[in-house]
Amino acid sequence: MDQIFENTATAFALKSDSELERAYFLFKMISNEPLVKMGSVITNFAFKAHLPVEGLIRATVFDHFCGGINERDCLPVVDRMWEKGVCSVLDYSVEGKEEEDPFDTATEIILTILDFVKEKEAIPYAVFKPTGFGRFALYQKITEKKELTKDEEAEWQRVINRFDKVCKKAHDLEVSLLIDGEESWMQDAADDLAEDMMRKYNKKKRIVFNTLQTYRWDRLSYLKSLHERAKTDGFKIGMKVVRGAYMEKENDRAIEKGYTSPICKTKAETDENFNATIEYMIENLDTLSIFAGTHNEDSCYRLMELMNNKGIARNNEHVWFGQLYGMSDHISFNLAANGYNVAKYLPFGPVRDVMPYLIRRADENTSVAGQTSRELTLLKKERKRRKI
Repeated sequence: MDQIFENTATAFALKSDSELERAYFLFKMISNEPLVKMGSVITNFAFKAHLPVEGLIRATVFDHFCGGINERDCLPVVDRMWEKGVCSVLDYSVEGKEEEDPFDTATEIILTILDFVKEKEAIPYAVFKPTGFGRFALYQKITEKKELTKDEEAEWQRVINRFDKVCKKAHDLEVSLLIDGEESWMQDAADDLAEDMMRKYNKKKRIVFNTLQTYRWDRLSYLKSLHERAKTDGFKIGMKVVRGAYMEKENDRAIEKGYTSPICKTKAETDENFNATIEYMIENLDTLSIFAGTHNEDSCYRLMELMNNKGIARNNEHVWFGQLYGMSDHISFNLAANGYNVAKYLPFGPVRDVMPYLIRRADENTSVAGQTSRELTLLKKERKRRKI
């Protein structure tokens, strides 16, 4: 297969010279791990001390990795990417809340976004995080099969109601809804809830999508057992397949608590697990839909090859590629230019509230060997092409 991801003119067509320079500057910064750690500490301190740093953050890292502070703010970015055939997934990226009000607010925002999905071809999916709708510790307690207090039972029922409210609306509008994956020690509760929603709302179409983090060695067997239940109970499966976002945290906790880590021992094992999972899904495309969320070029080529070998059209509605906004433009825009379904996760939210997401992104980039250097190489290539 042609090496389509080398085409930087297509990859960065939407970036002005100044935006290209900003991207180059940011990835140079991110490539320096001590600088990222120091920047995270300073940023957190600045927000807690109410220092006037919001404007600086907005003009640099926020505008590069985020679509805006609210959903309307994102629309110019959505429209620009759509001109190049790249869709958007509006991602309300406010993390780690503990009170009930933000959970209700998040639910209302997702309900609003579902209307955007229905109206705009450029926005094919809505998305939410389980911990956007309920406390992490509550999911954890249920995953650990501990008995809930009466108050916690009522609280969990509210979480179920939030899930059901958004999934029902997605079903009624006939639009797709992604549920993100999180840490393993709370994930079983979220998986069970997502499965309940699929059983209820995926009878005819693949509306509700859960997430498989394939750096976990047990995820393909989980998918296969879910598939058996889906065949028995007569529902379809939507899955976003990713490698995973919490590797260091997962391994550290396993060591601290003295249990076997759920994470594959090597990067190669994770790659094999990811590829085996997409192969299984392509083989069962009659009842499964795949959203391949990956920044790995080899995995993208593998999926393209599988589609080609099976005679699956590039624009088949049940196969999507996804990347994060601000990263891997060489993958997203070149895939779209070659006729594949592609969507960028477009995070949004108030600058202060989105900072945990941005810090996590920066940390991930420093820990993924080769990711940042690849971005820099391509940005350098495009700067040279433009004679900047």
